[in-house]
Parts: sequence; structure tokens; C-alpha cells
Amino acid sequence: MTKYLLSRPGAARHAGLSGPGYLGLVLLVAAAGAGGWWWGQNHPATGTGGTETAAAPARGASSAGGAGTSGGRRFGGGGSQVQPVSVAQVKQQDVRVLVSAIGSISALNTATVRAQVSGVLQAVRFNEGQQVKAGQVLAEIDARSFQIALAQAQGQLARDQAQLRNAQIDMDRYKDLLAKDSIAKQQVDTQDALVKQLQGTVLTDQAQVDSAKLQLSYTQVRAPISGRLGFRQVDVGNMVQTSDTNGLVSITQTQPLTVVFAVPEANVAQINQQLNAKLPMPVEAWDRALKTKLAVGRVSSTDNAIDTTTGTLKLKAEFANADGQLFPNQFVNVVLQLGTLPNALVVPSAAVQRGAQGTFVYAVKDDGSVTVRRIRLGVTDGDGVSVQGDISAGEKVVTDGADRLREGAKVEVIVAPPANAASDTGGRRRKDVSEQKPAAVQSTPASAATKTEAPTATAKSPEAAPAAAPAADEERPRWLDRLPPEEQDKFKKMNPDERKAFIEKMRERRRQKEAAGG
Repeated sequence: MTKYLLSRPGAARHAGLSGPGYLGLVLLVAAAGAGGWWWGQNHPATGTGGTETAAAPARGASSAGGAGTSGGRRFGGGGSQVQPVSVAQVKQQDVRVLVSAIGSISALNTATVRAQVSGVLQAVRFNEGQQVKAGQVLAEIDARSFQIALAQAQGQLARDQAQLRNAQIDMDRYKDLLAKDSIAKQQVDTQDALVKQLQGTVLTDQAQVDSAKLQLSYTQVRAPISGRLGFRQVDVGNMVQTSDTNGLVSITQTQPLTVVFAVPEANVAQINQQLNAKLPMPVEAWDRALKTKLAVGRVSSTDNAIDTTTGTLKLKAEFANADGQLFPNQFVNVVLQLGTLPNALVVPSAAVQRGAQGTFVYAVKDDGSVTVRRIRLGVTDGDGVSVQGDISAGEKVVTDGADRLREGAKVEVIVAPPANAASDTGGRRRKDVSEQKPAAVQSTPASAATKTEAPTATAKSPEAAPAAAPAADEERPRWLDRLPPEEQDKFKKMNPDERKAFIEKMRERRRQKEAAGG
């Protein structure tokens, strides 16, 4: 009403207000507004239960960007606060001495199948990419002309064999007459020469027959070796020649295969020692990404000289390749095992830290603090590395979170969530279930809690403000500062499930207070 009167010219005059009365009314309205503003700044409104409304969190949120406030801190950000880390145990085990290299796969035998006689290709008896055995029929060539040639050779042989038999009969007769001195010895000698001449003719005819049979057999093209076939080079109906460069098909022997790779000359002495002792040197073949082991074989031989250009020695390993994972001319990553270090101390490679003072790891003590342990690195086997130094088996070393640590820092051990588990808000890792999560509390993704537990503008108490458990790398919420110090410390040490239960408990308390207040 007052605003309406003041907004209209002459309204005070029509309302019966004089000049001094009008001025007094204006001053009274201004004083009332200032008093209301001061009261709102210094006395937050309360509900029926005596609890503070959501106005205070709203003011805190509006000033969250101010420097020097507690809202700018992060969990674990202070040097004196507990740092969340992941740990692993130092193990004592046998460690393989490995040498990595790049190798090329080669076949033991490769053959190009060509026709050995010329003719028309009548049939193909194989499929491309098929595994075949030595002697298996792959193709057939028109054999009619070769059958005719064989028949001619057999006929000529039969004729000459008949002449030989007749000459041998005459020779026997002449010998009887010579014994009775009824024939001249010259005639016997002549007959003997004729018999030998016919014997040579028969042998020649027999060779002609054998040659014709061999040519006829060539009309069936057979696999010279066992292996995998390539692509077909000639189609049925085409004329094939013995001089064809590409042939009919190629065969590559894939079982077994060999891998040729080079190792540094520093390992030559150890390799020779293993070979002279006839000890097997296992070799693993991995794919390009070093994610899949393709095959396992053994070193079969070495080159006879070191390459002076690269300072390496070439080795050849043989792989059975029973499952056909390896292909000729394929490049693979080779891991050669030269020996084994027995009972070596092994730590994860992720735990190794490097600094100006050398190589070290952070060991977690029983009181929850960390200490620096200097180490010397040995050989690497998979994700672990052998070490020597002031460390013993069974100790726990930090594998994740070491960049925020220093000597004597307090830590809280956490474990990474499974790969298929829902991630917590802000990417915070789940704590050890066996130590941190109560048995009666079921695991709930924090993303779902964010949707169902978000605070609204109509909240009546600070217990309703939290939406989800803040992650270790999220900003510290304003409403947490209004809790007692012991409650703040307790809340920060909770895992996401415990924090959710705590929030529900505070909300239930608020509802009870509201119900008690009417």
C-alpha cells in the first residue's frame, strides 16, 4: 500500500498526508527495510524444530569461490591429512631372466607346384588355403596322349622280347651242334652277338615303357610337401605348360615354423652356455600389441657370426604351431628366457619410484605411515621386477598415489574396483570390502545416489543438504563445516556406502524433530 502511494504523484496529498508526514513515512519504510536486511544477515531463519534452513547452505555455496575458505580444500589435499593409496605385497619367488626382441616367422619348406607335363587342365582337387599331405592329388591333366604313348612302348617291347626269345632258342641249338662238331664256331659267335643285341633292345623298350608310365603319372599333379595351399593360379580348361612361372599353386609348410630374431651380443656367452649344456631355452611369440601369446617354442640354432653393424646375434627358434596361430612372414614380439633367478624379491613395477637420490619404494608401516626404502632394480618379468635393498618379503608397498607422499606421511589403504563395477562419484576407488563395508550394507553406485539423494531448495535442515558422499578429489562441501569436528572426521573416513547410511540417519533425525514440533 505504501509503495503504491509513493509511486503515484500527489498520492500523499490525496491521502491527507502533509509534507512532514510524508517525509516521516518514507524514513519509516527505509528503516524497516534496513532492519530486515540486518536481521536476515545475522539471524538465519529456523524451522519449527529449531533447525537451520537451506538458506545458510545457499549463502555458503554462493561464496565457495572465495579464497581462504574451507570450501576450497579437497580431501587428502593437505600435507597433514591421510592420503588414499593402493598397495601390493612384496613377494619372494622365482623370476625368469628374459630378453625381448622382434622376430620374423619363416616356413621350413616352401614349394611351387608346377605341371611336369604339358596338357589341358581337366580337374582341380583342392581348395585354396587347405591343409594337404605330401602325395595328395591336387589336379589332373588330360592323360589320353600319354596313355597312347605307353601303349606304343609296350607293343614295341613285346615285339623285341619275342625276337630275343627266338634268338636264344637258336643259340641253344647252335651250341649243341658245335659240341658235335657239326657247325662252325663263327656261326655260334654270330648268334651269340644277335642275342645280346636283342637283349639290349628289350632293355631299351622297357625303359620306354617306364618313361611312358612316368609321363602318364604326371598327369595327376600331387603335393610335393605337406602344408597350407595358397591361391590357385590356373583354372580348369586352360593349357598348362612345364615352363609356367607361377605354376598351379604354392604350398608352405606351417607345422612346424621357425622364427628368426636377434639378441644383443652381451647375451651370447649365456646363450652358448645353455646350448653347450643342451638346456632348453623357451621362446614365446606374442602379437604386436604384446597382449596375446601366440605360441611357445625353443631355440634350435644360432648364426655363426655376430652382425657387426647392429652388434647382435641371430637365433632361430622352432614352433610346433599345432593350432595354426603363426603365419609365414609374420612379425612377432619374441621373449627369450635365458634362465631363472631363484627366490628373488619381486615388487610391482608400478611401485618403483625414481628421484634425484635413486630408485626407491614407499613401504607402509603398521601405524599407517609410509617410509622410503631404497632399492636396486633387477630383471623384469611381466608386471613385476626383482629388487635388492632394504626391503623384505611380506611388506606392503604403495602402487598408486605415491606422487602425494613423503617420508612419514599417513595413508589409508584402498583397492581399485573391479573392471565391471560401477565407478564411484569423481572416480574414487572403493575401499577394501572386507575391512570397510558392513556386511548388512549393499553396495550402491554413487551415481544412483546422486539422482535419488540430491538436496532441494525446500530442505529444512543441514541433514537434508548432502546429495552423495563426496569423493576424495571433490571439493569439500559447505554443509560439512557446520557439523561437530568429531562428526566431520568420522564422515571423511567413511566409504561411500557408510556415508549414504549416515545421510539417511541424519534425515531420519530431521523428520523425527519435525514430527515432534507438530
